[in-house]
Amino acid sequence: MRIIKNEALIKRNSRIGQWTSLGALVVLGIGMYLSFQRPDLFAYSIGALILGFTMTQVGMYFSNRFGRSPRPDEKLDAGLKGLPGDVTLYHYSSPVPHLLVGPMGVWALLPYHQRGSITYDRNRWRIRGGGFMQAYMTIFGQEGLGRPDTEAAGQIQVVSKHLAARMEESSVPPINAVLVFTQDRAEVDSEGAPLPAVHLKKLKDLLRQKAKENPTRSEELLRIRACFPQE
Repeated sequence: MRIIKNEALIKRNSRIGQWTSLGALVVLGIGMYLSFQRPDLFAYSIGALILGFTMTQVGMYFSNRFGRSPRPDEKLDAGLKGLPGDVTLYHYSSPVPHLLVGPMGVWALLPYHQRGSITYDRNRWRIRGGGFMQAYMTIFGQEGLGRPDTEAAGQIQVVSKHLAARMEESSVPPINAVLVFTQDRAEVDSEGAPLPAVHLKKLKDLLRQKAKENPTRSEELLRIRACFPQE
């Protein structure tokens, strides 16, 4: 498997996460100081606390994706190790963060770090369980699961438009998406879901099965890969 990764972007965003998180602590500290020591500046203390909380969320976003090792891209690399050489995995070097191109077709990979029991029920993704740590992270601002199906649909559209601008429209292949849960304590049940969702340990098996069912021809792979960075 060939891996093409935008290391410069990863380093830049890692620094953004570090400095934003540090700045958030400073701003929150100022807000706390004003609230206790200068009650006459209550409006300023509230403003500082709101700004500090917002900066914390931004820092968390960048740190989760770019600052903490193993990062999502590193987890995907490890989970897909052993795929053949005609598979290319793009990290932050294609129109979407993680894209895989190979005999199994074109796949947008959407990694999630949430733990617990992940199910699709009544047209929504839900998380149950996860123990004390999951509850702690939820209370203190850990990112929620959100609407993965909507995010996946957006990524599919972006990749399709990218290829359509560089290939004959009739040659644009179907774009697939899969939700990948990377936490060891995640249990995934995607029955009835509009798109596949698997634990990282099962991702390679899913892709191999797709390659067997409807393999993409070598000449088509060459045309697709020509639309993305080569290194």
